[in-house]
Amino acid sequence: MKKTLAILAATTLLAAPLSAQEISEFRIGILGGENAQDRLNSNECLRVYIEELLGVPTKLFAPADYNGVMQGLLGGTIDLAWLGPSAYAGVWLEDPEAVDVALVKTNLDGSYTYYSIGFARADSGITSLQDAAGKRFGFGDPNSGSGYLIPSIEIPQELGKPMEEHFGEIVFVGGHEQTIVAVANGDVDAGVTWADGLGDWADGYNSGALRKAADAGLVDMNDLVEIWKSKPIPEGPIVLRRALPEEVKAAVIDLMMGLHERDPECTYLVAAGETAGFTPITHEAYETLIEVRRRQMN
Repeated sequence: MKKTLAILAATTLLAAPLSAQEISEFRIGILGGENAQDRLNSNECLRVYIEELLGVPTKLFAPADYNGVMQGLLGGTIDLAWLGPSAYAGVWLEDPEAVDVALVKTNLDGSYTYYSIGFARADSGITSLQDAAGKRFGFGDPNSGSGYLIPSIEIPQELGKPMEEHFGEIVFVGGHEQTIVAVANGDVDAGVTWADGLGDWADGYNSGALRKAADAGLVDMNDLVEIWKSKPIPEGPIVLRRALPEEVKAAVIDLMMGLHERDPECTYLVAAGETAGFTPITHEAYETLIEVRRRQMN
């Protein structure tokens, strides 16, 4: 890692000029999905890279819920975040001028979609949404696309009735990792989380919350079974606070676009698993999700 950082610092030669900009620090917000310390650990390598690049103190923030990151971006106290599509829609609907969409995590097959995955314990006898009738069903965070927004629309469509009429109880458990652990421990009978849907179930797919939980030893994927899968969802964007100096935004975007080639291990940690890296994307990719969230709010 130290060698990689030295090479990066030597090749970019950007720290000195960027430190002269009107920026005294840089702040990275990390959405919920796993416990705060693991989120900080996974993104520490990115923090160091950006600090070396910009020449100013760079800090990580891991609020308890999605809304903490969203409000940080809206209030100008967070400069960079990887948002879910629903969280981005929420930020944009509150203030379209708050952030700029920059990059998206790209899957190994070149796509930039992911899925909401319904799952249960393998020994529960639940193998479908129908089997979960009358059971306790867990969602993650109200501002999560895969952890609530998309399944709250698609599951009733598939069932042909409101979720409240099908499940015995619906609960929010706080985030993706919490949902996975709650299902594994039997605190809820089934729930939803996110994954790229590529690779093997036994690995937790190639990337996503299941992969992170399996890598961390929190679950054995053989103890879980998939019971539902959403339609493809556009992967959430990496956004930057619009008021940042243009030179700072351009430098950070360039760094992140080259991160996979420079440091695959760091990229694996930041991207929650195997990925082809980060590629440019625009606001237009999320207009449909924004409309879905707008209708949900009304």
